[in-house]
Amino acid sequence: MNRVVVTGLGVVSAIGISLSTFWESLSEGRPGIGPITGIPTERLNVKVAAEARDYNSVAHFDAKRLGLMDRVSQLAVVASRQAIGQAGIDFTKDEDGLGPIAERVATIIGVGVGGMETTDESYKRLYGTPQQRIHPFTVPRLMLNAPASHITMEHGLMGPAFVIASACASATHAVGQAFHMVRSGAVPIAVTGGAEACIHFGPIKSWEAMRVLASDVCRPFSKGRSGLTLGEGAAVLVLETLDGARRRGARILAEIIGFGMSSDARDITAPDVGGAARAISGAVRDSGLSLDAFDYINAHGTGTAVNDVTETRALRRVFGERAGRLMVSSSKSMFGHCLGAAGALEAVATCLALSEGVAPPTINYLERDPDCDLDYVPNVARQAPLRAALSNSFAFGGLNAVLAFRRFEGDLAAS
Repeated sequence: MNRVVVTGLGVVSAIGISLSTFWESLSEGRPGIGPITGIPTERLNVKVAAEARDYNSVAHFDAKRLGLMDRVSQLAVVASRQAIGQAGIDFTKDEDGLGPIAERVATIIGVGVGGMETTDESYKRLYGTPQQRIHPFTVPRLMLNAPASHITMEHGLMGPAFVIASACASATHAVGQAFHMVRSGAVPIAVTGGAEACIHFGPIKSWEAMRVLASDVCRPFSKGRSGLTLGEGAAVLVLETLDGARRRGARILAEIIGFGMSSDARDITAPDVGGAARAISGAVRDSGLSLDAFDYINAHGTGTAVNDVTETRALRRVFGERAGRLMVSSSKSMFGHCLGAAGALEAVATCLALSEGVAPPTINYLERDPDCDLDYVPNVARQAPLRAALSNSFAFGGLNAVLAFRRFEGDLAAS
């Protein structure tokens, strides 16, 4: 089994469309949630979201290419450019006599709902106007695998490529699968992460119907929380073997050491303590570390009444008395719930927390909820010598995925 390290990170989000801006906002507790500006809101009851307001499509793509790309694919490609640029890999090189490395690079992306911009505009045009024609590239724009396909074409990646769709756990499942493939030796490098762009009229009305959206801000784990806030964004990680990264002198940002999965097999929307706990335990067990080695949890932390209590109880079940000494925070309080992309954004946040020695805060925290009794790093980031961390994702359908990371300190990380 190979040790697997992270050598590239890229992000497009409501709190930054570059890695440096993203981390600056995250560590300083700057919110990305605000009034929706990208679409008309007259018929919406909830008028706030976490939009990637600084993203401008024409600054990244020409008109011809934009005609082929839904917003979700655009965000994915921009994040991949950042991550691959930071990793500094030349995919045209043949370092082992097997041909260009590009032929063996995996591209695995998590997407929850896909091309919502295209779907919404097509339905509006088809059912809301007398016109009978829709965009000729509607199908390739909205298909779920489009973000992964566009990343492969952008960088000439010819290895295994596919999308994983498991609702809010999509990106975490994608990163976990990529980790497995690199660790096993199936591929030497993986470009992985997630993307979502669902801040459009139809998707928002659908979420409104579930009555789980907050009308003002997202307050995970806080007494008085009223729900989640939809976000959009993309994040991409470059994973490779430790040996490969060392051979080319790459800067190693973090080490991925474990992955746990489970299914609740109980309810299509309500979370289950047992399912969440099994995924958390699986990631810890796969890491080979003791429970005492973990200092920080990047929580699923949606801000809904039921989810936050369930996650708290799951952490208590796994960590026992140790749970009270963990630092737990929800990045969704700042960049919203990005659905299929959420786990990738949070994996990036976890890697940065480890490398910088800073636990990001849970902002908008007002008052302790007696049913949420952990240390949620309220409102202000905390400097700490973080050693290992978990990133949790728990999805509708009872699909749970948890990643384990540790700070990379050369060969000391093997002990």
